[in-house]
Amino acid sequence: MKILTTILFSLFITLSSSGIACAATSEVTWTDYEKYRDIRPGNGSRKHFRESTFHNLEKHIAKLAEKLPEGQVLKIDVTDVDLAGDTLAGGIDQIRIVKDIYFPRINFSYQLVGADGNEIDSAEVILKDMSFMMGSRLRYRNELLGYEKNMLDEWFLDVFKERFLLEE
Repeated sequence: MKILTTILFSLFITLSSSGIACAATSEVTWTDYEKYRDIRPGNGSRKHFRESTFHNLEKHIAKLAEKLPEGQVLKIDVTDVDLAGDTLAGGIDQIRIVKDIYFPRINFSYQLVGADGNEIDSAEVILKDMSFMMGSRLRYRNELLGYEKNMLDEWFLDVFKERFLLEE
Protein backbone atom coordinates (compact mmCIF):
# COMPACT_ATOMS: atom_id res chain seq x y z
CA MET A 1 0.00 0.00 0.00
CA LYS A 2 2.89 2.35 0.81
CA ILE A 3 4.38 1.75 -2.63
CA LEU A 4 1.09 2.60 -4.38
CA THR A 5 0.69 5.77 -2.30
CA THR A 6 4.27 6.80 -3.06
CA ILE A 7 3.80 6.19 -6.79
CA LEU A 8 0.55 8.17 -6.87
CA PHE A 9 2.09 11.03 -4.90
CA SER A 10 5.12 11.12 -7.21
CA LEU A 11 2.86 11.11 -10.27
CA PHE A 12 0.82 14.00 -8.84
CA ILE A 13 3.96 16.07 -8.12
CA THR A 14 5.36 15.36 -11.59
CA LEU A 15 2.17 16.37 -13.36
CA SER A 16 1.57 19.46 -11.27
CA SER A 17 5.12 20.76 -11.69
CA SER A 18 5.45 20.01 -15.40
CA GLY A 19 4.76 22.79 -17.84
CA ILE A 20 1.16 21.87 -18.51
CA ALA A 21 -0.44 24.83 -20.25
CA CYS A 22 -3.26 26.53 -18.42
CA ALA A 23 -6.31 27.34 -20.47
CA ALA A 24 -8.29 30.54 -20.35
CA THR A 25 -10.50 31.21 -17.35
CA SER A 26 -13.90 32.75 -16.82
CA GLU A 27 -15.56 35.12 -14.37
CA VAL A 28 -19.36 35.26 -14.12
CA THR A 29 -21.33 38.00 -12.37
CA TRP A 30 -25.07 37.70 -11.69
CA THR A 31 -26.41 41.27 -11.73
CA ASP A 32 -29.79 42.01 -10.08
CA TYR A 33 -30.79 38.34 -10.04
CA GLU A 34 -33.92 39.22 -8.04
CA LYS A 35 -35.29 40.78 -11.26
CA TYR A 36 -34.62 37.81 -13.55
CA ARG A 37 -37.65 36.61 -15.50
CA ASP A 38 -37.58 32.99 -14.36
CA ILE A 39 -35.14 31.45 -11.95
CA ARG A 40 -37.78 29.72 -9.82
CA PRO A 41 -37.79 26.09 -8.69
CA GLY A 42 -40.70 23.77 -8.99
CA ASN A 43 -40.55 22.80 -5.33
CA GLY A 44 -37.91 23.48 -2.77
CA SER A 45 -35.89 26.45 -1.68
CA ARG A 46 -35.62 29.35 -4.10
CA LYS A 47 -32.20 30.27 -2.74
CA HIS A 48 -30.85 26.73 -3.09
CA PHE A 49 -32.27 26.39 -6.61
CA ARG A 50 -30.82 29.76 -7.68
CA GLU A 51 -27.39 28.95 -6.23
CA SER A 52 -27.40 25.52 -7.85
CA THR A 53 -28.46 26.97 -11.21
CA PHE A 54 -25.79 29.67 -11.08
CA HIS A 55 -23.13 27.15 -10.04
CA ASN A 56 -24.03 24.79 -12.92
CA LEU A 57 -24.01 27.58 -15.51
CA GLU A 58 -20.72 29.00 -14.17
CA LYS A 59 -19.15 25.55 -14.38
CA HIS A 60 -20.35 25.19 -17.97
CA ILE A 61 -19.04 28.63 -18.97
CA ALA A 62 -15.68 27.77 -17.37
CA LYS A 63 -15.58 24.59 -19.46
CA LEU A 64 -16.23 26.63 -22.61
CA ALA A 65 -13.59 29.21 -21.68
CA GLU A 66 -10.96 26.46 -21.42
CA LYS A 67 -11.09 26.26 -25.21
CA LEU A 68 -9.75 29.81 -25.53
CA PRO A 69 -6.02 30.59 -25.65
CA GLU A 70 -3.97 30.44 -22.48
CA GLY A 71 -4.04 33.47 -20.23
CA GLN A 72 -7.26 34.97 -21.54
CA VAL A 73 -10.22 35.71 -19.28
CA LEU A 74 -13.84 35.55 -20.42
CA LYS A 75 -15.85 37.91 -18.21
CA ILE A 76 -19.62 37.53 -18.35
CA ASP A 77 -22.15 39.77 -16.62
CA VAL A 78 -25.57 38.09 -16.67
CA THR A 79 -28.48 40.54 -16.54
CA ASP A 80 -31.47 38.24 -17.12
CA VAL A 81 -32.30 34.53 -17.15
CA ASP A 82 -35.48 32.82 -18.26
CA LEU A 83 -35.07 29.06 -17.93
CA ALA A 84 -36.68 26.64 -20.37
CA GLY A 85 -40.17 25.82 -19.19
CA ASP A 86 -42.30 27.61 -16.67
CA THR A 87 -43.16 26.99 -13.04
CA LEU A 88 -46.88 26.36 -12.67
CA ALA A 89 -49.05 25.47 -9.72
CA GLY A 90 -50.09 21.82 -9.67
CA GLY A 91 -52.29 21.45 -6.62
CA ILE A 92 -50.28 22.31 -3.53
CA ASP A 93 -47.01 21.79 -5.40
CA GLN A 94 -45.34 23.84 -8.11
CA ILE A 95 -43.75 22.01 -11.01
CA ARG A 96 -41.66 23.12 -13.97
CA ILE A 97 -43.44 22.36 -17.22
CA VAL A 98 -41.24 22.36 -20.32
CA LYS A 99 -43.12 23.18 -23.52
CA ASP A 100 -41.92 24.83 -26.71
CA ILE A 101 -43.75 28.07 -25.83
CA TYR A 102 -41.53 28.50 -22.74
CA PHE A 103 -38.17 28.85 -24.51
CA PRO A 104 -34.90 29.64 -22.69
CA ARG A 105 -33.36 33.13 -22.71
CA ILE A 106 -30.19 34.56 -21.24
CA ASN A 107 -29.12 38.20 -21.52
CA PHE A 108 -25.55 39.16 -20.71
CA SER A 109 -22.58 41.23 -21.69
CA TYR A 110 -19.17 39.71 -22.14
CA GLN A 111 -15.63 40.93 -22.31
CA LEU A 112 -12.70 38.83 -23.46
CA VAL A 113 -9.46 40.04 -21.92
CA GLY A 114 -6.05 38.99 -23.20
CA ALA A 115 -3.14 37.79 -21.10
CA ASP A 116 -1.73 41.31 -21.33
CA GLY A 117 -4.88 42.77 -19.73
CA ASN A 118 -6.17 44.44 -22.89
CA GLU A 119 -9.69 43.91 -24.12
CA ILE A 120 -9.88 41.65 -27.17
CA ASP A 121 -13.64 41.62 -27.69
CA SER A 122 -16.85 42.64 -25.95
CA ALA A 123 -20.57 42.79 -26.71
CA GLU A 124 -24.08 42.80 -25.30
CA VAL A 125 -25.80 39.47 -25.98
CA ILE A 126 -29.46 38.47 -26.00
CA LEU A 127 -29.68 34.71 -26.37
CA LYS A 128 -32.94 32.91 -26.96
CA ASP A 129 -33.69 29.58 -28.52
CA MET A 130 -37.26 29.49 -29.73
CA SER A 131 -36.73 26.10 -31.39
CA PHE A 132 -35.05 24.49 -28.39
CA MET A 133 -37.24 21.37 -28.49
CA MET A 134 -36.93 20.72 -32.22
CA GLY A 135 -34.39 18.38 -33.77
CA SER A 136 -31.81 16.20 -32.13
CA ARG A 137 -29.11 18.79 -31.49
CA LEU A 138 -29.33 18.62 -27.72
CA ARG A 139 -26.13 17.02 -26.43
CA TYR A 140 -27.13 17.61 -22.80
CA ARG A 141 -30.44 15.79 -23.09
CA ASN A 142 -30.22 14.13 -19.69
CA GLU A 143 -28.47 16.93 -17.83
CA LEU A 144 -29.72 19.69 -15.62
CA LEU A 145 -30.06 22.94 -17.62
CA GLY A 146 -29.46 21.08 -20.88
CA TYR A 147 -31.33 23.59 -23.04
CA GLU A 148 -29.45 26.52 -21.56
CA LYS A 149 -26.08 24.76 -21.92
CA ASN A 150 -26.81 23.97 -25.54
CA MET A 151 -27.73 27.58 -26.21
CA LEU A 152 -24.49 28.80 -24.59
CA ASP A 153 -22.47 26.28 -26.64
CA GLU A 154 -23.96 27.56 -29.88
CA TRP A 155 -23.28 31.19 -28.94
CA PHE A 156 -19.71 30.41 -27.89
CA LEU A 157 -18.90 28.60 -31.14
CA ASP A 158 -20.55 31.32 -33.24
CA VAL A 159 -18.52 34.05 -31.56
CA PHE A 160 -15.15 32.38 -30.98
CA LYS A 161 -14.75 29.50 -33.45
CA GLU A 162 -13.43 31.51 -36.40
CA ARG A 163 -11.22 33.74 -34.26
CA PHE A 164 -9.49 30.94 -32.36
CA LEU A 165 -9.99 27.96 -34.67
CA LEU A 166 -11.84 26.06 -31.97
CA GLU A 167 -12.96 22.50 -32.41
CA GLU A 168 -16.58 21.58 -31.77
